[in-house]
This record gives sequence, C-alpha cells and structure tokens, in this order.
Amino acid sequence: MKILSINDSKHLVLSIIGLKVPNSYLLIKRILDVLIALVLILLFGPLMLVIALGIRISSPGPIFYRQTRIGKNGKPFSMLKFRSMQVVNNPDLHREYVQKLIKENTEPRTLGKSSLKILADARITGLGKYLRKFSLDELPQFFNVLKGEMSIVGPRPPLPYEYEIYSEWHKQRLAVLPGITGMWQAMAHNIVSFDDMVRLDIEYIQSMSLWLDLKIMFLTPVEMIRGKGAG
Repeated sequence: MKILSINDSKHLVLSIIGLKVPNSYLLIKRILDVLIALVLILLFGPLMLVIALGIRISSPGPIFYRQTRIGKNGKPFSMLKFRSMQVVNNPDLHREYVQKLIKENTEPRTLGKSSLKILADARITGLGKYLRKFSLDELPQFFNVLKGEMSIVGPRPPLPYEYEIYSEWHKQRLAVLPGITGMWQAMAHNIVSFDDMVRLDIEYIQSMSLWLDLKIMFLTPVEMIRGKGAG
C-alpha cells in the first residue's frame, strides 16, 4: 500500500494505491461482525419490538424502510432501517441539501446543521426524530451485516444521488464494505466537511486493524448518547 498526496479541485487529498488488506484480518473481522451482530440483535431485541410497535401506532405505513445505498466497489444494495419518515415524502429537499454539501465542500455547522442529515426535516415523524437523534433507526442494519452487505465498522454507504456527483477520489471510500459506524461518526462528531469525511474514511482504510475497529466501536455509543446520528 502506498499513500500519495495529489491535488484535486484545489484540495489536498489522499489516494489508496495497491491496497492490500491481510486475509487473516478480513476473516477475523467477518467473524466478529457476525458474532457482534447476533449478540446485539438478541440484546436489543426487546427495544426493537418496542420501536416497531411505536412506529405501527404512531403513523400509518410499514415498520421498516428499505433504502438503496451504494456499497463496496459501487455495488448497490438495500439497506434496512426503521421507518422514521412519512410514507409519502419528497426526497428533493435532502437531495439538494446533501449535493450542495458535497459540491461546495461545506461544513454542515456553517448552514446551522450538525450532520449530513436535515435535522429539522418536515418529513420526519414525531417518533422518527428521536429514533434518528440517537441512531435507533439504524438498528435493523445488523441484519445487513449478517447478509455480508455491511460491516460493523466502515465508511457509511452513500445514497445513489450522492454517489453520482462523487469525484473519482471520493469513490475510494467504497473500496471496503460500508459500515454501521466509522471514523467520521466516532471521531469527528458528524460535523466535518464532506471532503474531510472522505479523508477520514480513506485514513481508516489505510490503517484498518482490529484495534482500530474496537476503538471505533467503543467510541460510537458515546456519540449515540450525545445524539449524533449515523447518516
């Protein structure tokens, strides 16, 4: 693996060249992913049932929401979430907001936001705003982990309309399985610019290790308690 500094659109960025991740690490990571996902599904099972009942009672529509995301090497997959929005909603608001952040490389806090999510989104249900605030809507993604579509730790998978405006160097963050949590969520508090988020993801890929994964897993609950959503 070699790290090069290149200039892209007036931003100094990192490149992944000849990335070679040890097979032993990938095997152990996969085993841990499955074991942790199974344990957490059992542990949070009662909470998930309560959330499912709350969604059913509080707003019409399905309990779960399947959202197309872009995974490893640009391959789309269906990511599972608890539904936190009204069934009928217009995605244009979020599309315009997040594409603006990507194109202009703007920090969310400069727009009065705390993440790539629109926190004061009128499409979100009353219960949904609490699910999103504490990332509880993300709990069903442990089933994506069991299916091998995601890992516990890795870059968050983008939406198709985010991916379509990525620069080539942005796409490097998809060299590995996407994760439920990652460097950006655990160490940058969801408030960095988009380019800095990508740099953190690339730094994770360059430094992947079980110790780093465990560190991110340890820090994530702290961010959840603070109310920093995953995205």
